[in-house]
Amino acid sequence: MQVGAKGLRVAHPAARAQKSSAVTAFLRLTAVLLLLLAGSHAMAAELQRFLPDTDPQVLFPEGDRIGAPEGSPPVAPVFSADQQIGFVFLTSDFVNTTGYSGKPIHQLVAIDLNGIIRKVLLVEHEEPIVLIGIPEKRIISVLDGYDGRDIGALARGNAGDHKVDVVTGATVTVMVMDDSILRSATKVARNHRLGGLTPDREQAGPKAVINPQAGDVENWAALTADRSVQKLALTLAQVNAAFEASGDPLAAQRPEQGQPDEVFIELYAAVVTIPAIGRSLLGEAEYNNMLQRLEPGQQAILLAGDGRYSFKGSGYVRGGIFDRFQLKQGDASIRFHDFQHKRLRHVAAAGAPDIKDVDLFMVPPDEGFDPAAPWKLELLVGRPTGPTQKAFLTFDLTYEPPEKYLSIVVPDQPTGTGLLSWLRLDTEDTPLWQKMWLAKLPETIVLLVALGVLTLIFFFQNWLVQRPRLTGRIRIGFMLFTLFGIGWYANAQLSVVNILAVFNALASGFDWGYFLMEPLIFILWGSLAAALLFWGRGPYCGWLCPFGALQELLNRLAKLVKIPQLVLPWGLHERLWSLKYLIFLVLFGFSLHSLTVAEHLAEVEPFKTAIILKFVRDWPFVLFAVAVLIPGLFIERFYCRYLCPLGAALAIPGRMRMFEWLKRYKMCGAPCQRCSNECMVQAIHPEGNINVNECLYCLHCQVVYSDSHLCPVLVQKRLKQERYTSASAGSKSDVTLRVEKIRKKAGQTPNSH
Repeated sequence: MQVGAKGLRVAHPAARAQKSSAVTAFLRLTAVLLLLLAGSHAMAAELQRFLPDTDPQVLFPEGDRIGAPEGSPPVAPVFSADQQIGFVFLTSDFVNTTGYSGKPIHQLVAIDLNGIIRKVLLVEHEEPIVLIGIPEKRIISVLDGYDGRDIGALARGNAGDHKVDVVTGATVTVMVMDDSILRSATKVARNHRLGGLTPDREQAGPKAVINPQAGDVENWAALTADRSVQKLALTLAQVNAAFEASGDPLAAQRPEQGQPDEVFIELYAAVVTIPAIGRSLLGEAEYNNMLQRLEPGQQAILLAGDGRYSFKGSGYVRGGIFDRFQLKQGDASIRFHDFQHKRLRHVAAAGAPDIKDVDLFMVPPDEGFDPAAPWKLELLVGRPTGPTQKAFLTFDLTYEPPEKYLSIVVPDQPTGTGLLSWLRLDTEDTPLWQKMWLAKLPETIVLLVALGVLTLIFFFQNWLVQRPRLTGRIRIGFMLFTLFGIGWYANAQLSVVNILAVFNALASGFDWGYFLMEPLIFILWGSLAAALLFWGRGPYCGWLCPFGALQELLNRLAKLVKIPQLVLPWGLHERLWSLKYLIFLVLFGFSLHSLTVAEHLAEVEPFKTAIILKFVRDWPFVLFAVAVLIPGLFIERFYCRYLCPLGAALAIPGRMRMFEWLKRYKMCGAPCQRCSNECMVQAIHPEGNINVNECLYCLHCQVVYSDSHLCPVLVQKRLKQERYTSASAGSKSDVTLRVEKIRKKAGQTPNSH
């Protein structure tokens, strides 16, 4: 909301005192959740941790020594005798390498001075599909395929189509590894000018860059006149007017006391890593001191302020952060800590006024701050509106470097090839998840269509269940699609590991990129979240779970060959329900201590063996999966009923469903037990009510509910109607006979008049 002059707006209207305590609490909770969701897997560079155990001859056959890591992110030079032959770096120091486990996949990459990858080593990971399942040697063989890759040619788009050697069952893991290898290697090649590549800022297309030779040392008047130094000036009257216009009556009732034209703040800003500006404002000695503190490419700004309000505040003293201002450029918001700050005595430019606060701020090098691009400083001004409440406004100081310090660079642009280039999804900075969605676009469309069909089935179930034969055929067809399409073809089997990974990510740093990397899994989770509100866990467990479909189809075959079916006594069955909840709670408890341990224990789910790896696995896992499936031949959906931790995890939020779609009669359960006896998973209590936590939404009870030859309630109604119709027809015949007798007595024939 704009208030008054340009650059002035209400920052925190939700902080108004008239808001109720409940709303305030809700907003605080929302803010906490957003912070959790916005977190990232920020971590310190870890290259040094792996170098002591790395043999240089494994990286380069001619290598004999690895030097000390340099730069940020770090790379380590590799030498043969005293001659450098290449670099080694850790992929996770450069890019996000979060895999299926939710943890980084660490790989060492050796690249020579010509930009050729010489070796890729998998040094640490927690991928469950590799730790338990796929032999690691299959992953190593994939990494061996990167030997000899020319990163320069790949980056320029003239190396042909790059194809990933995907390992079946470990698609996400391999795609993450491939993406992190190529992106990190490209960054290293650019930073060190390998393979004919140059740094990103020299390849970004026509853009402005700082000309270090432009400009001269100037006095204060000249610097402010040409806007090398830019200013935000506020008087008490302007600040008071802004709070009045904000719409907060409590803030407006507490104006700043003093003369209206008194200076509230005069704030000056400049980029002092522009050489001419820095030398003018800092002086030659301080400018050189600053350069010694800065890392290559790091930038610094000078802020100077006077008046009754200090832009520095006191937060940086208490907690190490300046809380009254932030720098914004593009999508980046930068706050400064005390260790990025140096207090100066004065402004060195000739004719500069005596300013109370003069401070130098070093912009963090990983923020990508561009000194040649415009940026904005947001100044936060607070005003008490109660004992513990404040209203806030922000005032903007916009800085744009003068053109005289800039040069325009127009580099040659590489031309990509193929569909990815046309869609602009083959760039180095394109997130992997976007590439994954494009690669799996056909499967995504098919799954969305299937979900649409399933939604129609549920919304029009009353029409469908009146056609039992059609209902049965649709269910068998969908089970086959789920098993062969979603399961064995697409490997889109949800797992309790996904749920544990979400909880772990919320605690350690949430990254949407990781959860978006597998499109079909993401879509299934999204549809499941919606289904839980409407129908509970039944739509997924009963229709979309490949392992559940495998159990149901095997049981149907068992019935065809006359394998006897067992029905457990209700008391025993009801108590066995609790096993899957106990299993889930154990897994969840272990995940709070170690997600890796929980993932190992999650092998209680045979999904990986039966669906993802299609029983091609070590014999103990295959034996366990078969042992789980065999009881299902006698007890329909045995694993779903009693052991599945995923089903238990979904049943808990499934209690929040908003609608009751499954219909019941008053006689259901008392005395009628037809549906209870025929329920596939015995989810109907003897009293007649359906336990939605256990219901798989197969719709069989609704078929019975609508069938006048199966449901005792409808059977009684049908027989009663038939008796009534028969009685009515019989009464009409008796009247006709009596009329004929009367006519005979009168000497009339039945057709006479």
